[in-house]
Amino acid sequence: MENEKLVWHKVLEKKEELADNRVMTVTAGHKGLCLANFEGKICALDNKCPHQGGPLGEGSIENGLLRCPWHGWDFHPCTGKAPGFDDGVETFKVEERADGVYVGLESEPEYHLTISDLMAKTMVNWGVNSVFGMVGHSNLGFADALRRQEEEGNLKFIGIRHEGAASFAASAYGKLTGRPAACFSIAGPGATNMFTGLWDAKVDRAPILAITGQVATQVVGTGNFQELDLVNAFASVAEFNHRVQHNSRHSELMALAIKHAILKRDVSHLTLPDEVQVLPAKPNKFGKSPEGRITPMTIAPPKESFEKALTLLNESTRPVIVVGHGARFHMEKVRHLAERLNCPVMTTFKGKGLIADNHELGCGVLGRSGTPIASYFMNEADLLLVIGASFSKHTGITPKVPTIQIDFDPLALSKFHKVDAAVWGEISVTIEMINDQISKTDNKINRKPDIANRWAIWRKEKQKRLAEDKGNGISSIAVFDELTKQTPLNAVMCVDVGNNAYSFGRYFEAQKHSFLMSGYLGSIGFAFPAAMGAWAAVGNERPIVAVAGDGGFCQYLAEMTTAVKYNMPIKTVILNNSELGKISKEQRAGEYDVWATTLVNPDFAAYAESCGALGIRVTDRDKLSEAIEQLMKHDGPGLVEVITDVGLI
Repeated sequence: MENEKLVWHKVLEKKEELADNRVMTVTAGHKGLCLANFEGKICALDNKCPHQGGPLGEGSIENGLLRCPWHGWDFHPCTGKAPGFDDGVETFKVEERADGVYVGLESEPEYHLTISDLMAKTMVNWGVNSVFGMVGHSNLGFADALRRQEEEGNLKFIGIRHEGAASFAASAYGKLTGRPAACFSIAGPGATNMFTGLWDAKVDRAPILAITGQVATQVVGTGNFQELDLVNAFASVAEFNHRVQHNSRHSELMALAIKHAILKRDVSHLTLPDEVQVLPAKPNKFGKSPEGRITPMTIAPPKESFEKALTLLNESTRPVIVVGHGARFHMEKVRHLAERLNCPVMTTFKGKGLIADNHELGCGVLGRSGTPIASYFMNEADLLLVIGASFSKHTGITPKVPTIQIDFDPLALSKFHKVDAAVWGEISVTIEMINDQISKTDNKINRKPDIANRWAIWRKEKQKRLAEDKGNGISSIAVFDELTKQTPLNAVMCVDVGNNAYSFGRYFEAQKHSFLMSGYLGSIGFAFPAAMGAWAAVGNERPIVAVAGDGGFCQYLAEMTTAVKYNMPIKTVILNNSELGKISKEQRAGEYDVWATTLVNPDFAAYAESCGALGIRVTDRDKLSEAIEQLMKHDGPGLVEVITDVGLI
């Protein structure tokens, strides 16, 4: 009768799979067992040594006793008794049947929801549906809750190869969508590996949620293995930063973390001690939602600054609009205003593509990665209307021209120098108010013919540069000319740092593309992890293209296997010149010797193939078009490596 109450699990297909006087670890249901073949009999014991949980199935039988591999505690292989002591390990019934060896266990108890389940459900309710991370020993309880949410179809977990890639991917997701994704790690080194990507999100004002495991509360501060004070460690980067306690209001804590990330456009961090993750949750506290918790951000600007801006706009005859990344969700109204004013529109590098280069008012990128078209019209302007841009040094917006600046963040206004009208307000609301209230548009000079003329001059110049060939590799200009022709018009383009980025900004002509980059942080290695984040955000609805130099791609080379695992159809283009070319250029400009910038690279195409992706290597300019075409048509992850001339950028 007793055996009838047991649930029997097959653990071996046949007895001979386990040799005499040997042990092995098996799993029956969720139970870890040590199987022993001792004196011709298969026995089953609990796999955890009562000392520190050592895996007995990894031990060995010596002199008739099973020895724990960690500290040498001995147990009888079949009775589980510890000679000389009154303790031991639990044993379980075994049956050797014709079709294999079975172990009988009591039915698993009904699963009870944990604090991790409660917090994971709250995440989902608040719209966090993508998590990038690595599962490990100090985050297993929360990982199990994420698994349940994924099985219910509520989120996608993407297991990465390096936690830095997780935070970069989540940062890119936030930049593209304005909503947070989560990055997830263990305590100690897993958590610290995420810092660079978190800083990238912070300085570029992208919402992001970081969740870290932590060692058990009782050993925090004792120098325990992988124990760091993660709350203090994250204090400089996280706007919201808490350790989850036994008695925390757990759903509310997760809700506040996500709320801060969304409204502050910043980093939120929660760290969960190991034992807290598996505490039982109260069912009536399950999963708060954002309903009624997020205020609309449609704030109108103060009257004084708005009226000053309106006066400046009315009086100007040659205004120019400069849009930055902060305007990315408001461009329909910006374009409408530009068309009424007949004025040029240029972008920062981070804002590349916010107005198409084939739009009759589009002038491309302003600044170091920009076009001579944009610089020409800034120099000709009698007023700059700067929208969602932060006046970075890279863009170089002049303080000499009267300026209106519009931004949702009051600290971004007049950040680096005084502006004439600093307008604090939500961008769509403010631009709509300008459109409604501007009284003088007929005094504006129509710049459309001038813009068309400047584009004709620039395209003629590009054709001259395209013809250059020094015999040292393919020109970067040729790469971006081909990408302009063949990249799908609605692709999300993820660009790295270095000369490849400068050439990208200058030569690639945008249409309906979106562009993601590491802006203020300028972190090398961004492009490929960012492409993974973009894919999580848009799935297969839009093509994803990553453009990187050889130096940048090598930073997260292993993530190609992640793309293959999840069949992310990321198209990667690598400009390989075996050099940190941008650094060499800076050394020369600073009148230093060029030093320590040469690189030894693998065959990137062969590497991609070894990971299971498409890999194509191009050394001949005549083969470039065919290779890019094959890449764009490929169904799955692929990579084209172009051997380029470091001097032709």
